[in-house]
Order: sequence, then C-alpha cells, then structure tokens
Amino acid sequence: MEKSLIQSLTIRDHEEFLRQKSLEVDILHDKELKRNIEVLEQFCKANEVMAMAAVQLGIPKRIVYLKNTNLDVIAKLQKDDVSQEVKDYNEARVLINPVILKREGLTEYWEACASCLDACGRVLRPYKILVHYLDVSGNAHDEEFVGFEATVLSHEMDHLDGILHIDIALEVLELTREERKKWRQTHDYKIYFQDEDYETLKKEFKDEGIESDGALCNFNKRK
Repeated sequence: MEKSLIQSLTIRDHEEFLRQKSLEVDILHDKELKRNIEVLEQFCKANEVMAMAAVQLGIPKRIVYLKNTNLDVIAKLQKDDVSQEVKDYNEARVLINPVILKREGLTEYWEACASCLDACGRVLRPYKILVHYLDVSGNAHDEEFVGFEATVLSHEMDHLDGILHIDIALEVLELTREERKKWRQTHDYKIYFQDEDYETLKKEFKDEGIESDGALCNFNKRK
C-alpha cells in the first residue's frame, strides 16, 4: 500500500484547530468539496484507520469518511499475518453534514484516534443511532447505524464538534499501535444494551461505577 503524503493533524501541534466546530457544507456551491473528499479517501486508503473526519486533515467541514466498521476485519488487522485483501478493505462511505436524531443502547470500546497519538480510551457509545446526512450527490438520507458502525460514526461526529475521545473516556491508557493491537485482543467491543435511551443508560452506568463483571451483572438486572 502506497503511503499517503497527507498527514493527520494531532493534539501535539494542532489541538486548538482540532477543537473547533466544523462548518456545514454548502453542497450546491462548495467548489472544493470533491477535492476534500479525495483527500479523505487518499488518506484512509493509505493508513490503517477506521474512519476520518475532515477536520483531522485540516478541512474544518462537516464531512465524515467511513473506511472500516466491520469487526471481523478489524479483528484480523490485530494479528501479525494480515492479507493484502484485508489491509485494502474499504467501505468508502461519505457522510456530509451528518446529524444524530436518536441514540439507543449502550456499548463500550477502547478507542484510538489518528489525532490523539498513543492515547487509547475506554469509551461508552450508543448501540444504534439514527442519522440524517447528505451523500456526495446531495441526496438526503435518514439511516440507522447499528453496533460497531454506530461507535465509529459517533467518534467521528464528535470530531465535527471539536470533541476528542479522550475528553469522554472512562479511562485513558498510553499504548503504542502494537500494544493497542494486543490489548484489543482481550478487551473487545462490548454490548451492554441494544435498546433504551442512551443518555439514561450512560448515566446509570457511570453512577454504578462499573469496574467488574459482577457489578455489570447487577447493572443489567437493575429492572
């Protein structure tokens, strides 16, 4: 895979830029939109990322590129012997001006980010989200994203509002890429609830101070 010359911005040198609120795209008049999407695609194809928000590449617009929301593919990428087909996996989905209309359920994952260096955070996300967005042709969609794809998209949409995963993580560890791969082999994606209001569940989860399977069991049986 050819290495991209495009580099992601990081909190080391560009934290203020990354924390700005990205602007809505005027899809009818934005003459740079096609090039912006090409930049996102080029970077994602050349790097082992799940997705990217445009602001991470110096484009403060409300655009998200989804490359890999497939847990099976991600699990294969954690191993040492990875086929080129797996490395090249790309969903190539572009969401313009996405807005979350509804959040349900509760999940947990140790998230990383191209902009946050080696900071790996244990983050709660909804199990499913209803999102309104425009595609590259300007067509409007209301689509439900379920499971891990909801986690990935929620992470990227936070970027559009200047929020980093380290801001909302329950805990943060400094892990290199190789250390993170090993860590995720034993700390995988967790689904706590598939339904019910996300904000309510998240509050109850934090109030319980969940740290063990036993505590989680009591949380799940709270009704």
